[in-house]
Amino acid sequence: MALSEEDGLYGRTQGGTRLSKYNLGPSPSRLVPQHILHIIGRFFRLLSVYAAYEYLAGTDGSVVIFMFFCFLPAACIFLLFQRPWHGRALTNNQVIPSVINGGVMALGFVLWGRGLRACGPVRAILAEYTGAVLGTVSALIMGRSRQKWRKIGGLCAMLSAFYFLSEGWAMSTYSPFSYKGSSISDDGAFEEGHVGLRTMITPILAGLLLVLRRVIARRVALKSQAKKRLHALTVASAVCFLFPVTMVQFAIGSQKAIHGSHGSWAYLSTIIFGIFLNFYVDTYVEERLHVSAASPLHLAVTGSCIIVLELLYGMDFSVLGFLICASILGIGMFEATSVERVRRESDELPGFADSHSEEASLDLSPLPS
Repeated sequence: MALSEEDGLYGRTQGGTRLSKYNLGPSPSRLVPQHILHIIGRFFRLLSVYAAYEYLAGTDGSVVIFMFFCFLPAACIFLLFQRPWHGRALTNNQVIPSVINGGVMALGFVLWGRGLRACGPVRAILAEYTGAVLGTVSALIMGRSRQKWRKIGGLCAMLSAFYFLSEGWAMSTYSPFSYKGSSISDDGAFEEGHVGLRTMITPILAGLLLVLRRVIARRVALKSQAKKRLHALTVASAVCFLFPVTMVQFAIGSQKAIHGSHGSWAYLSTIIFGIFLNFYVDTYVEERLHVSAASPLHLAVTGSCIIVLELLYGMDFSVLGFLICASILGIGMFEATSVERVRRESDELPGFADSHSEEASLDLSPLPS
C-alpha cells in the first residue's frame, strides 16, 4: 500500500525505526534563533570568566573561598528551581554517583580557578577543550578507532596548540606574529606571557576533571529532567566538599574581603552566568543543536567571544596569534572526532539504521567529551 508524503514524514515506521521530520533535520532558518541563544549564553559565561580573572589577579585571596561563596548561592538556586526531592524518587544508583560527582566538580573548579589566576583567561578557557584530547587518547588505547593515524594527527595538533598557547602566542608581546610596536592599554590587566607547560598542567587537569564530571552525569542521567535534578544534587555536594576546606582557610587567616565593585561583579557574574545559566545553555545547545562542549563549532563560538572580550578589556592580545592557535586546536578536534561524527550523522538518515543496525550494535560509543 502506497504511503503519502505526510505519512512518510510524520507517521511511517520502517524496520522498527520511526521516521519523522526530525530525521531530515530542521531548516537552517529555524536554527538561527537557537544559535543566537548559544552565542549570547556563551558570551555571558566568558564574561564571568574575565570578571573572575580581574578579581583573582588583583587580590591574593583564596581560590577555594571564592569558589565556595560562588557555589553556595548557586546550589540554593538550583535546589529551589529543580526540587530534586519532588517527583519520581531518585535511586541510589543515581544519587551516589551524583554526590561523588560533586567532589570532582569542586576539585575541578578549584584547579580551574588556580589556572585562571596563573595562566590568564585565554589559556584557562581553551584548556576546557582537553576533553577532546581525553576522548582521542581513550579511543586509541582501547582500540576503538578505525583511522588511528588520522586521530594521532589530530591529537598532535591539539597538543601543539596548547604548547603554542603556553609560549604566549596569543599575546601581542610574545607572539611571533605581532608588530614590535604593539602594546596594551594602561587599563588592561596584567597577564603572564611564557608560563610553560608545567604551569599549563593546572588548567589542563581542571579541564579533564570537568570533562569527567560531564561523563559521569551522562552515564547516570538518561532523561533531561533527571539530569537537571541530579545536577542540583551535584552542585550541593560540591558545596559540602568545599565547606571544610573553606573553614580551614578561614582558620589560618586566608580570608580576604570583597574589594569594591570588581569583587561584587566577579561573585555575581560567576554565580549567575558561570554556574547557573551556563548549565542550562549547554544542556539546551547539546540537546537541540547537538553541539557538544568539545566540538569545533563550540570552539568557534568561544573563540569569537574571546576576541571581543580581549579587545573590550584591553588585554595583551594578538588576534593573529590567537587565531592560529585556535585554528590548530579546531583542526585537531575535527580530525580526531571525524569518524564518530560521520557515524552519528549517518545514523540520523532514514533507513540507515536498518541497514547498519547489526554493525551499530557491536560498535562501542566513544567517550563523551
